[in-house]
Amino acid sequence: MSLTADTPWVLRNDADGVTTLTLNRGERFNPLSEEMLAALLAEFKAIAIDETVRVVVLAATGKAFCAGHDLKQMQAQPSEEYYKALFQQCSKLMLAIQKLPQPVIARVQGLATAAGCQLVGMCDLAVASDNASFAVSGVNVGLFCSTPAVALSRNVSRKQAMEMLLTGDFIDAQTAWQRGLINHVVSPEQLDACVAGLAASIIAKPALAIRMGKQLFYKQLEMGMAAAYQLAGQTMACNMMDDTAQEGVQAFLEKRSPVWK
Repeated sequence: MSLTADTPWVLRNDADGVTTLTLNRGERFNPLSEEMLAALLAEFKAIAIDETVRVVVLAATGKAFCAGHDLKQMQAQPSEEYYKALFQQCSKLMLAIQKLPQPVIARVQGLATAAGCQLVGMCDLAVASDNASFAVSGVNVGLFCSTPAVALSRNVSRKQAMEMLLTGDFIDAQTAWQRGLINHVVSPEQLDACVAGLAASIIAKPALAIRMGKQLFYKQLEMGMAAAYQLAGQTMACNMMDDTAQEGVQAFLEKRSPVWK
């Protein structure tokens, strides 16, 4: 693709409750440049208040899902103030994904390195092609992947996370699945069908339950056990008071399919 000043950084497609956001700098391995971060943040801000969107799919053009930060852009502005602002902006994006009411599925068709691997880790679900690969490889250029470590260490075990961070070595999709970084590994030809199947399964459930459940899931992870149970109990009580849950339980007792509005 020939790039112009008008070429969008992120492509958006909406269909049947699923919004697909596609990183659109495939010829450059879709780096998280200032422009890409801004574009993604703007899309997530809009999606957060769009009740027609039930599931978000994060995809990418080209051979790579995302190769992390734009090192050329970073090298051109060597100041601590600039770097702090850049990493804060990236962290803002990662937290926006977690705070989004709708579940986000990463569709990983190629390599995901450094902040790109972080991006996969922050999505709620991830499906990868069997030719995808993953690494937090900043250490290979003298930059320990500190911010990607936050997401990585919340997906895989400490020892496995530290090995990836200390060595910068790549792992294949099968290993990423075994370690818990992704949910499914499929052939490239099956990638879209697997993602669509997950999205359809989520959309078939009540939106309120999904929204409340996602919010509770991440909040309780940061709490002690007693506080987590207290919050979870409150969430379930509020969920149970909703008409969708009342109908769902009644339908179960009556051995019929629920009729949700």
